Amino acid sequence: MSVHTGRAPETPLRVILAEDSVLLRDGIVRLLAATGFEVVDACPDAQTFLASVREHRPDLVVVDVRMPPTFTAEGLMAALEVRSELPDVAVVVLSQYVEERYATELLAGRPRGVGYLLKDRVADTSDFVAALHTVAAGGTALDPEVVSQLMSRARNIDPLERLTARERDVMRLMAQGRTNSAISRELFIGEGAVEKNVSSIFSKLDLPPTDDDHRRVLAVLQWLEHGQGAG
Repeated sequence: MSVHTGRAPETPLRVILAEDSVLLRDGIVRLLAATGFEVVDACPDAQTFLASVREHRPDLVVVDVRMPPTFTAEGLMAALEVRSELPDVAVVVLSQYVEERYATELLAGRPRGVGYLLKDRVADTSDFVAALHTVAAGGTALDPEVVSQLMSRARNIDPLERLTARERDVMRLMAQGRTNSAISRELFIGEGAVEKNVSSIFSKLDLPPTDDDHRRVLAVLQWLEHGQGAG
């Protein structure tokens, strides 16, 4: 598979791997080395991985989700740190699980140079290697099961759960019939900040501008219908 990455053809992609299983880690290292990658480091835990990434600044990282010490989502949280600190580093998560909350965060805002693959569904090593090249080149590689679960989660989320703590404060006061200036005084923030929060609330509650409906009233109705109360 030929993918343009902006690098000289003879320069291998530099990769750091994070995988706690010794057998799987060694297997992936051998595969990557045999297919033209330069494996800079192979780490058994998230802390070692992050230190290595910060030191070596590779082109690509491949990260397991559940790693020591708690085997919950250390690897994926480390991947989020890499995305935040080093946005030029491509990230591929390779896991047995779809951690929906963190996967959504991983893909939010900048869904380029990122992949989420399921170990049990990587049927062919050539497909896996091709996916790594795609992500390293700035593309996206997502297992269809990951996409399915994230879409299902998005459909089931209560829109009010999308609101930040500040937006919920603004919403509570809107439900009490307060004007923007009154909300501004109550929360000790500027009216411009109130307007931005109200606009964000309308967007998150899927209330586009319309000549027929009063969005402020519709937002309050959603708030009350979900048992939030006006007090």
